[in-house]
Amino acid sequence: MTSVRTDAELADRVLGGWLGRIAGNMLGKPVEQGEVWTRDRIDRYLRRTAALPLTDYLPEPPADDDGPALRPEWRDCVRGRVHGSCRDDDIDYTILGLHLLETHGFAFSTEQVGDLWLLRLPYLQTFTAERAAYRNLANGLKPPLTATYDNPYQEWIGALIRADIHGWTSPGAPRRAAGLARRDAVLSHTGNGVYGAQWAAALIAAAFTAPTVRAAVDTALAVIPPGSRLARTVRRVVSLHEAHMSWEDALATLTDETAGLHWIHVVPNAAVLTAGLLYGDGDFTRTLALTVRGGLDTDSNGATAGSVAGVLTGADAIPAQWKDPLEDTVRSAVFGFDGVRISELADRTLRLVTLPG
Repeated sequence: MTSVRTDAELADRVLGGWLGRIAGNMLGKPVEQGEVWTRDRIDRYLRRTAALPLTDYLPEPPADDDGPALRPEWRDCVRGRVHGSCRDDDIDYTILGLHLLETHGFAFSTEQVGDLWLLRLPYLQTFTAERAAYRNLANGLKPPLTATYDNPYQEWIGALIRADIHGWTSPGAPRRAAGLARRDAVLSHTGNGVYGAQWAAALIAAAFTAPTVRAAVDTALAVIPPGSRLARTVRRVVSLHEAHMSWEDALATLTDETAGLHWIHVVPNAAVLTAGLLYGDGDFTRTLALTVRGGLDTDSNGATAGSVAGVLTGADAIPAQWKDPLEDTVRSAVFGFDGVRISELADRTLRLVTLPG
C-alpha cells in the first residue's frame, strides 16, 4: 500500500496530518469570512500587528484596531491564547469520519454516513450543503436526493473538508482514498463538490509517498475528470507556478479567473490551497501562512494545507509554535469526542491503516 519505510515513520506522518490539520484550522479561524477578510485586508492586519512574515498563530488585535472584526472565536485561536483546539466543523467531520470507519469499516455506505450524522452531530453545528443534507435526512430522503433536493450549495467546499481521514487511512493509495471520499461526499454534494473531496483525499494519500509537493498535486489530479472546472483550475495554478509568477500575482490572476463564484465554492478555494502548497514547497510554516493569507475559506484551506504539509514532514518536524499550544487536546461537537487527545485520534487512525478493504 505504501513505501513509507517503517511503522514509526507512518505513525509520525499520520500524527503530522492530524496536528497540521488542527493547527491550520486554528490559524485561519479568526479571519474566516471571505467577503470581509480579503487577501489585502489579511495582510494589512498582519502588517499592523508586526506579524509579517507570518510564522505563528495570528496575533490578537491591538486595542485601537479600527479594521474589520475578527470572528468571535479569535480569543481562543490567537497566539498566546491557544490552549487546545477550538471547536470547528472542519475538525468535527474528520473525527466523525474516523468514527465512521471504526464503526462500519471501509465498506461503509453513503446511507451509513448520514445515519452517523443524525446520531452524533448536532444540526446547528452543520452549515451550507451539510445542513441541507441533514435536513433532507431528517425528512426521510435518501442519497442521492439528500444532496440535490433544495440544496444550492452542492459545489461548495463542505465535502472537501471531510476527506482527510480517507487519505490518512490510504497512504500511498490515492485512488482508493478518492473512492472512499466520493462515497462520503455524495451524501451532500454533486459535481465539483464531489471532485473536491476526491482530489483532497488523493492529495493527502499521495503525500505519504510523493517525492515533492508538485508530485502529490499531479497524482491527485489524475483521480478527477480532466475537463472539470476543478481540474482545469488546479492545472492553471500549476502552470502559473511553473512560469515563476509570484504568489501574489498568481492569486490575483486566479481571483479574476474565478470571479463570480462564492467564497465558499470549492473551485476558488482549491486554487488558494494549491497555490499555498506549491509556493510553500514543503515548508510547513510557509505553506500554512501562504494558504491562510490567500483568503476565502481560510480555516478550511488552512486545515487541508496543514494536513498535507504535516504528512509530508511528519509530526516531529512540525515547529513547536504550531503543535505545543494545542496541548494534545481537541474540542468537538461530535457526541462522545469532546476533549479527546490528538495522539489518541492519530493512534486510532493508524490502526485503521492495517484493516482490509
